[in-house]
Amino acid sequence: MEKKTARLTLLIDPHKKRAFEQLCAAQDLTPSQVVRQMIRDYLRDHGVAYETGPDQATREAPGRE
Repeated sequence: MEKKTARLTLLIDPHKKRAFEQLCAAQDLTPSQVVRQMIRDYLRDHGVAYETGPDQATREAPGRE
């Protein structure tokens, strides 16, 4: 896990939140773990390279993978 963290706040339908929390619990994961993995996957899928230091995000040139 990253050494420094930042808070991400979002609004979600209460029913989806409850279902998400229940699914995470059934998989023995925290909602934060799942969201962090989704963000890593999203960045990777869109060619965004990053380091865990502040202000380190960069976008890969198209076609470089």
